[in-house]
Order: sequence, then structure tokens, then C-alpha cells
Amino acid sequence: MSQDNLKYLKLLAVQYPNIAETVTEIVNLKAILNLPKGTEHFITDLHGEYEQFRNIMCNGSGAVQRKIEEEFGPTMGIPEKRGLAMLIYYPEIKVPQIEKKVREDGSLEDWWKVTLLRLTKVCKAASSKYTRSKVRKALPKGFAYIIEELMSGHPENENQADYYNEIIDAVIETGCANDLIIALCHLIRRFIIEHLHVIGDIYDRGPYPHKIMDDLMEYHSVDIQWGNHDILWMGAAAGSALCICNMLRISARYANLAILEEAYGINLIPLMRFAMETYKNPCDVIFKVTDNDNLYDKKDAGIDARMQKAIAMIQFKLEGQMVRKHPEWEMEDRALLDKIDYEKGTIRIDGCDYEMRDMDLPTVDPKNPYALTEQEQELIDHLRESFLHSERLQKHIGFLFRKGSLYKIYNGNLLYHGCVPLNEDGSFREVEIYGEKYSGRALYDILELYARKGYYSDDPEEKEKGVDLLWYIWQGKNSPVFGKDKMTTFERYFIADKTTHKEPKNPYYKLYEQEEIVDSIFREFGLEGGEPHIINGHVPVIVKKGESPIKCGGKLLVIDGGFSKAYQEKTGNAGYTLIYNSYGLVLAAHPPFETMEKAVLDEIDVSSEIVMKHKLSVRKKVADTDTGKAIQARIDDLEELLKAYRRGLITEK
Repeated sequence: MSQDNLKYLKLLAVQYPNIAETVTEIVNLKAILNLPKGTEHFITDLHGEYEQFRNIMCNGSGAVQRKIEEEFGPTMGIPEKRGLAMLIYYPEIKVPQIEKKVREDGSLEDWWKVTLLRLTKVCKAASSKYTRSKVRKALPKGFAYIIEELMSGHPENENQADYYNEIIDAVIETGCANDLIIALCHLIRRFIIEHLHVIGDIYDRGPYPHKIMDDLMEYHSVDIQWGNHDILWMGAAAGSALCICNMLRISARYANLAILEEAYGINLIPLMRFAMETYKNPCDVIFKVTDNDNLYDKKDAGIDARMQKAIAMIQFKLEGQMVRKHPEWEMEDRALLDKIDYEKGTIRIDGCDYEMRDMDLPTVDPKNPYALTEQEQELIDHLRESFLHSERLQKHIGFLFRKGSLYKIYNGNLLYHGCVPLNEDGSFREVEIYGEKYSGRALYDILELYARKGYYSDDPEEKEKGVDLLWYIWQGKNSPVFGKDKMTTFERYFIADKTTHKEPKNPYYKLYEQEEIVDSIFREFGLEGGEPHIINGHVPVIVKKGESPIKCGGKLLVIDGGFSKAYQEKTGNAGYTLIYNSYGLVLAAHPPFETMEKAVLDEIDVSSEIVMKHKLSVRKKVADTDTGKAIQARIDDLEELLKAYRRGLITEK
């Protein structure tokens, strides 16, 4: 045995100081390897739709419902099962509602007893995949003893029947029944889903991304693959003026400026004043505010339209500066202000002249169109400071950086938001990043490295490179999370001809039905053998046109179907979610969600359509997972320590 190995084993011996403790841990870890694999839950493209997100999270995409069915089957009626499921989803709302009703009937105590027994049964079944140690750690502190006794007890045994029933009676007598019911409901949801994957785009479009972030920060186990809209907010939090402009413009367009003011404390008064003073003509037609929830106060539309235009014009100027700063990005077609004939009111694009819909451009100097005015520069400086010093925004974005990445390999599956940039022939497209060319996995890695530098680096030069690249990742021609040749924001505002609005997708989206292409991506990311899948978000599946989320015979799954209400009219549904348990994968399509209040009051349970069930050839155990590999490595080390004890190389304590 080498000295280095012996030194490591001596360090390990501090934690396991004798043969008995070492053997105990080996036995424990080997047993864990034979437990069923925990359930993974995949969601994507949430776009600030908190109620839809909350509903999906509470019901586990139908996993709670399936667990109730497994436990009670025909012994419980459908209305009772539905009522129990809704209680587990929304206990804080349902408990007072039910208590009021059953109290009037005089059957409150019976309801408490029956409900506690049923919830205990579901909780016990849901926790059966875990070790007792892991279960104990998950128990709520206030009720840990009571829940553990209820879950481990055997009321059918006459020796325990009185003991078991007395626990429930005492809970009721002390007035804690409702609190215990709520605690059990939360615990069931915790046990049913072991790990959550968010495949990007938490932000933009919908009104409550901050609430989603708050919930994710409290979730027991989660990872996030950054979407292009997340990157935009990350860039803004890092101080990118271009990302700030894009984000403000989108927020103004979708009636979400209140998020920035009320949730994140961003002072938008200077932007409002600048917009009102600079753009006096109505902007409501071209810079129309989109309200998908019909909650927007229309009296603010004129002001918000002007704010949208003001920040958009600054964005177009800064884009021109950026693409000229980085000619290697091949985005010169995004510098458009110098293509305008300010006398004729036309713009030349790809050799064709188009009439401009709006020539009220008071801040643009035709001789130097990309220069910010003094007032615009002051405004941008103010906004940057406001974003950099928003405590809640920095807290949320810091969490995105800690828990997130551009891609993730997890239990044999490859997760990413957008695409792997390809050429027409299916080869990996090379992209120049600061003098070096990268493609495939290496492109993802270098972009993620610079994204982190843009947020964290103390080196001004490296930070500037990172901040620039955060904007590029948001909308760059070959960005993996954008996946298109260009973002035609300017054209959509200023040119009526819709042929100029087209945003050609990367060839990836034409080729990902071909098995050899998907297999080449697996090889590029080191996934060969087994039954790997690519879990993809970003591009909504247009169900109305007969599109399917299942690509390449099930090797690639696109689980974006339109959480955002802005997309649902186009897509025809409200998104897909994926469950991956020890038996296989279940892909579900969800109908549009009305309101949480309606779902709770009317007990409208999730009516998801199961789009795909993929049963694994062999049931997965913990040993087959990434966690299992780490546990096996630990077992190997402990077995070496055991040998060292028995050979006398290390002395027991």
C-alpha cells in the first residue's frame, strides 16, 4: 500500500475509528444500493407562471394521485380519492374549508381520525424508497416523534392498537390535528419527488418569477439548466447594460414592470420620466403592451409603451456597439440604425428597402446612430446601479449560479434548454470565443465558464468578457440556449413586412429526429451504453399542428409546451412535464390551468394526458444512479480501511 493511500485511510479512520463502525457503514451503504431509484421530476419554461408551477409541484405531475391509487385502489371511491389528493396538494387551504363543513355535520373528530390514518398510510408508502435515517432527517421537528411512531406502528397488532390509537386521540385532544395533517401533506410531497430538474426559463412573460424562485430556494433537492431568459436576468444582475435593456423592454411589453419595482426594488421613475419627456407622441400601436391575464390597468398603457420604446432604442444602440466590438460573433446584421435613410423614412436590409413604421427617433443622431445621448447614459448608469444593489435579485441570481449550469448529465440523461449547435451536415458547429474555436460540449463549457466570470470575477478584463458573453448567450447567432440565427426584435417593431421577422432555427431542430445525430450528441457528452435520453426545453411543441414532444423514437424529449399564457393560444396546451422513477419514464401533457382558487374550491384535479410511458427493461436501483456510483466508491474505500485495520496498518480506537 502506498504512503498516499495509507495517509488517506488514516483520515478516513477519524470518521470510522474501529472495525465495528467501518463494517456497520459498509453494510448500511450496500443496503442503500439495493433500494429503488428515487423519483425525478422534470419541468421547463415556467416563464413566471407561478400558479401553474405551484399546481404541478403540489401534485408531482400526477405522482401523488398515482400513489393514492396504489394504496387504496377500489377500497376508496373516486370522490374520496380526489378529495384526499387535493388535501395533500393544498392543505393550508383545504383544511379550514373541510373543517368548517364537517364541524357543521358534527363529524369533525371522525374526519381527523380517518384523515390522519389515510395520510399516514400514503406517507409510509411514499417513504419506503428511503432509509430510516433519511426519513428521520426529513421529518418536521415539531412532529418528528409523532409521525415516526405513526409510520412505524402496527395498529392491526393487538399489542400496539391501544398505543397507536392513543397517539391520534392525544393529538386531537391537544388541538394539533390540523397542524399534523398539514405537516403530513408536506411530507408526502417531499417523499414522492426525490429530485427536481428545471430545464430553464423561469423568467420573463409571466408575472411571478420571483415567487417561483422563492419556492425553488426552499425545495429539498433541485438543479437548474439555464434558459436564455434566465441568462438575460443573470446578465442584468451582473451589470450588463444590454441585458438590462432587453429585460426591461420585455417586462414593459408583457405588463410586468411591477415585478421589478415591487419584488426587486428597482427604481424605474428615472426611466418613466425620460420616456415621457423624450417620446411625446403616442407609442401604443407599435410598442403595444401585451396583457395575457387581463389584470393590467389600461390607464398605464401609454406610459409603459413610451418606456418600452425608450429602453428599446437604447438597446438597439448598445447592440450596434456590441456587435462591432465583437466581429467574430458574426452578428453585424443586428446593427441596423445605420441602415436607416432618415430622410426617406426607409431601412435597407439584405438589399431591400422597407418603409419604417415609426420615424419618431429623437435620440438618434443619423451621423452617429449608436451613440447614447447624455441623458441615456445617465439613465443606464442609474439602472445598472439599481440592479447591482437589488438584494433580492442578487439573492435569486446567486441561487441560479449555485444550482444551475448550461447543461447537466444526471443518471444517464442529458439535460439542456436549447440545442447543441450543428451545421447542416450534422457536424458540430465551431464558434470563436476570444480567439479560440469551440464546438459541442466544449462550447457549452467555455460559455458557462465566462458566464460565471461575468458574475463573480474580480479581474475587470475577465469580468467584462464574461458580461459581454452573457448577452451573447442570450441571443447570439450560435448560442446553445438561443438556437436561432438572429433575434429580429427591431424588425418586429419597425417593419410591417413579416418576411423580415423570420428567425431561422439552428439545423439541430431539423436533424434531431435522426438517430445518428442524437447518438453523436450522446457520444460528445460521454453518454454511451444504457438507455440515455436528451431532455430538452426552449421551443414550444405546437400541439395544434400535430407536433409531438417525442423525438427520435423517444431518445429526445422536448418538454416545453407552453406554461406561459403568452404561448398557449399558439401551442394548444400548457406544457409537458416528465417523471422518471425506478420503473421508467412518464411524459404528461397539461391543460391550461385557470386559477389555484378554482382548482381548490371545485376540487379540479390535474387532468394530464399521459403522452408516453417508457418502461425500463429492469427496475432501476440506487446502484444504477450517479449517487449509487458515489456510494460504491465510498464502499470500496471503506473495504480498504477494513483491510488496513485487520492487517495492523492502522490501529483501532
